[in-house]
Amino acid sequence: MSLPDRKTDIGPPHYEQFLHPVIKKNFGKWKYHEEINAGVMVHVAESGEKIYTVRAATPRLLATDTIREYCDIAEKHCDGYLRFTTRNNVEFFVDSESKVQPLLDDLKSKDYLVGGIGARISNVVHTQGWVHCHSAATDASGLVKVIMDEFHEYFSSKELANRCRIAVACCVNMCGAVHCSDIALVGVHKTPPRIMHEGVKNSCEIPSTIASCPTTAISPDPANKSVKIKLEKCMYCGNCYSVCPAMPIADTENDGIAIVVGGKVSNLRKPPMFSKLAVPWLPNNPPRWPEVVDVVKIILKEYEKGARKHERMGEWIARISWEKFFSVTGLEFKIQHIDDFTYARETFRTTAAFKWT
Repeated sequence: MSLPDRKTDIGPPHYEQFLHPVIKKNFGKWKYHEEINAGVMVHVAESGEKIYTVRAATPRLLATDTIREYCDIAEKHCDGYLRFTTRNNVEFFVDSESKVQPLLDDLKSKDYLVGGIGARISNVVHTQGWVHCHSAATDASGLVKVIMDEFHEYFSSKELANRCRIAVACCVNMCGAVHCSDIALVGVHKTPPRIMHEGVKNSCEIPSTIASCPTTAISPDPANKSVKIKLEKCMYCGNCYSVCPAMPIADTENDGIAIVVGGKVSNLRKPPMFSKLAVPWLPNNPPRWPEVVDVVKIILKEYEKGARKHERMGEWIARISWEKFFSVTGLEFKIQHIDDFTYARETFRTTAAFKWT
């Protein structure tokens, strides 16, 4: 029987032990908060105590040297307290306004981009891409780099009608929150996996490979002691490649990027919204992806120009109509945009007829 004070590696430690003392003391007793500028906000408790938050962008894929530098900054200015947000920002906490400017100066001297608070672009949530993921159709890290290079002013200084969350997923398995972000880029495969029969026979467990397909497109191929794919059922997700490396799906010529827009998690004004397709395919063109950046720029500029105060991307589109959205952005409407998911009933607009407004 384990002793009560025995430390184990089962589960994470309780978050409470990492809270700043001011946050812990006033937990659940906050009166209000204010945004001081693009990268600084203050929370005021009912007791009158204040906690200042300074937010900076991170590269998401962090080197240990960078993490050590964050810790050094936190030790120097914040009594060691920091946290990471769900959008991969790092936030430093100080309990006095006099500590804010020295912290900002230190971050600036180390070339960290401070901002992302309020009606702005936050740091970009993304998946691994070519740097790690075996089913990736694009490079998430590279896309995030060029997007933040292009739109960093919307993180650090410029304001929009409301916050704009951007996400990147390197394939349609979407482990990058693209289904609920204002603007999101999704890597897409356009060709099915290539079956290397000798490899399947010698290195893959066929029942597991068949079971890995979410659309039952894979079935046994006794003649080759391998598997076969029913092409009309394949959705090019690459899940089979995860369990069978003899079924590669990456395609230099045909893999590309789709853009979806209008998602959100917030339930203010309207319930949470799913993202919907804006552009079905753009080419992979590393290292700067000019075609993708140009389209994101068009969408963001039209949103900036046309949205009313507090409107999120999806709320703006819902107000002006999708037909108007395609008109003002100049994006081409294609057959892939038509919602014909009859099983979804009222969830989607299930008719091909346009409703002009």
